[in-house]
Amino acid sequence: MAKGRQNCEVQVAGAKDDASAQVIAKTIVGSSLVKTAVYGNDANWGRIVCAMGYSGEAFDPKKASVSLGNIPLFENGLPVAFNEEEAKSYLQNENILIKASLGEGGGKAVAWGCDLTYDYVKINASYRS
Repeated sequence: MAKGRQNCEVQVAGAKDDASAQVIAKTIVGSSLVKTAVYGNDANWGRIVCAMGYSGEAFDPKKASVSLGNIPLFENGLPVAFNEEEAKSYLQNENILIKASLGEGGGKAVAWGCDLTYDYVKINASYRS
């Protein structure tokens, strides 16, 4: 597991417009399942694509691609064979870049967030107002 907080940047390109790209980027970076995958050093492209899908923005998954930094995980709607150890090593960095391309148009956006750690859950689960 990574030590300390990890910063996540999500770049979405190829959306139908910038507003759609922003919704998708925020949905990916805000997904608890994506955040826990980052914390667990798990290159789980399915969680990213799933977040794209439940963003509410329409896109053709057969045109979609996802990568971690420069490591392609999912291209044109299909998983890509990748080196698991290379992806795990990349996910141990302090700053993580997730790139999603939709092939729908010229819309693009960036969103920032962080991973989701055990301590974060523990602290916030015990907080009472």
